Amino acid sequence: MISSPSSSTHAKGTSSDLFDQTALSDLAQRLVEAAKRAGADAADAVAVRGVSHGVEVRDGRVEESERSEGDDVGLRVLVGQRQAVVSTNDVSGDGVAKLAERAVAMARVAPEDKYVGLADPSLLARDLPDLDLVDPATPSTAELERRAQEAEAAALGVKGVTRSGGASASAGIGGMVLVTSSGFHGAYLRSSQSISMTAISGEGTTMERDYDYSSAPHAADLYSPERVGRSAGERAVARANPRKVETCQVPVVYDPRVSGSLVGHLVGAINGASIARKTSFLKDKLGAQLFAGNIRIIDDPLRRRGLRSQPFDAEGVSVKKLAIIDQGILTSWLLDCATARELGLATTGHAHRGVSSSPSPGPYNLHLEAGTVTPAELISDIKQGFYVTDLIGSGVNGVTGDYSRGASGFWIENGEITYPVSEVTIAGHLLPMFKSMIAANDLEFRYGVNAPTVRIEGLTLGGR
Repeated sequence: MISSPSSSTHAKGTSSDLFDQTALSDLAQRLVEAAKRAGADAADAVAVRGVSHGVEVRDGRVEESERSEGDDVGLRVLVGQRQAVVSTNDVSGDGVAKLAERAVAMARVAPEDKYVGLADPSLLARDLPDLDLVDPATPSTAELERRAQEAEAAALGVKGVTRSGGASASAGIGGMVLVTSSGFHGAYLRSSQSISMTAISGEGTTMERDYDYSSAPHAADLYSPERVGRSAGERAVARANPRKVETCQVPVVYDPRVSGSLVGHLVGAINGASIARKTSFLKDKLGAQLFAGNIRIIDDPLRRRGLRSQPFDAEGVSVKKLAIIDQGILTSWLLDCATARELGLATTGHAHRGVSSSPSPGPYNLHLEAGTVTPAELISDIKQGFYVTDLIGSGVNGVTGDYSRGASGFWIENGEITYPVSEVTIAGHLLPMFKSMIAANDLEFRYGVNAPTVRIEGLTLGGR
């Protein structure tokens, strides 16, 4: 059996069976064996563990406290070039055999797909690294309440904050076991902890709200509750009394809280499923110079303590750090085995999967590498421009590359951030936006997609 050191090591050091995936591993193995007995040519089984515990606080009092635990399993079977997926959270009694038989019966009447199949055994992960994804100290309900209350108190202590929009703290454990009939047997666990706060400034129709949060696998990597709360409060106060602006074409600077969305639009467009269907505006751009030569965008599934790190993909394929943009050039699609076969390429180890679905490609820990200029230097020569702190809606067309997002933020005047602005629309096209992108040097790893402050030229700001 191949298992992740980050799961097995901590399992020995805790009394909680939440860290012990032995039963899930045995169940997945029995499902695969049952599928083969029922007539499947190949099969894989995934078992997913989800445990979460959270509290919500408002005005110093706990409004809600929730806890959930659950294990779910999914079985994928292949009969020739036909495929079926079934899932359940109850395989008591003779449920394993019945589930396998049902899956095989479904596969036999499914349409043929010449691209389906398990990963080639030569691609399977063998030595799984310890990514330090599990914090063995699970916080108590009292500790979560303390974190949320301290975040709220810090926000309410900011001058100009008039009320709380609520604070929360949570912790959880997620894990996956994957067994395939081609010989892969792997497992990993990942803990998660978070703190968030929403603060409100002003009164009546002049109220403004903003938020901040921190999330990490380990409690030691979280921002303190005080820092989260104070940041939320300061952001809410800074948004007070926003103005409208005239429609214009100006440089737009994206705060790190929202600049990662630009990376997300790129990655959505290079997803192997979109490329295979020819529904991406980048479908003919592999090897093209999309960004300036100093831009690199990295996907790193092996980052220690990363929010989306994992030692293998959902098909058991080994994963690795990949520069999807290197020196401004698009170097790769994100592929699982099926989309790779369809495109005549090799999988990049980006398969993701739930218990009720077949694998599909997706990213891990994404980041845009930091540039060399400071955020202040990035805006210093802007006579008039817009600094974005919040984006609304999802008006991005992945087929055409047209970009239109509702936004709020601050007006830039003579190189300085001045008054707050709300109810505007940013519009442009992603190709020239990528081409003009300049990154500042303030990259922090806080989210699943991370980017520093970013400047984009010549976008249309739709105002009054």
